[in-house]
Amino acid sequence: MSATILIVEDEYAVARGVQYALQQEGYAVTVARSGEEGLEFATQQAPDLVILDVRLPGMDGFEVLRRLRSTGSKAPVLFLTARDDEVDKVIGLELGADDYLTKPFGLRELMSRIKALLRRAYGDLSDAVGGRIIRHRDLVIDLERRRVQRGDRRIALTATEFDILRHLASRPGRVYTRPELLELIRDYEALDQDEKTINVHVSHLREKLEDDPADPAFILTIRGVGYAFAER
Repeated sequence: MSATILIVEDEYAVARGVQYALQQEGYAVTVARSGEEGLEFATQQAPDLVILDVRLPGMDGFEVLRRLRSTGSKAPVLFLTARDDEVDKVIGLELGADDYLTKPFGLRELMSRIKALLRRAYGDLSDAVGGRIIRHRDLVIDLERRRVQRGDRRIALTATEFDILRHLASRPGRVYTRPELLELIRDYEALDQDEKTINVHVSHLREKLEDDPADPAFILTIRGVGYAFAER
């Protein structure tokens, strides 16, 4: 799927204009109209990038960013400031913002900043053709190049491991039984392999992908059924 972007902006015209421009570029876009709503979306949906207005009703952009970073989110954040105020810029950057734009701004400059932030955060995987990348938290799966990356770390997978991961991650929450997954690797494994083969491959995947293989965050075991990729 293409990169996901959250816009937290209370000015309807600004939010709608940016949303439309981003969608025309192939991004998946969500809009929040308040700081509280934006923080909820950001923590639940884990977007690839956040466009965050400083001056919001209720919880302001500074507090949204502070709380977002406290959850461990490393998603790039682009601050929008209403005026050319050095204090806003300094505070935002100190809190963990990655870049800022002063209103009014041009859409061309906004797009340039967004692409640069995505490239910096996700490396060359961010330049792949839209719809050929799967992202979940800091895990990036490039389907076209058959590459997998977590943060700055490239992960080497066998052909079988990659295809199991691809099928699971392409449909988050969808439970695959072991016989179903076994059918996916018939081209790579001997036909007389049994379902225990899947357990071995999933174990290897977890060792490579997970922070704690015993408590996986990506590939989940559905007891008595099979495996599923975590939903966003």
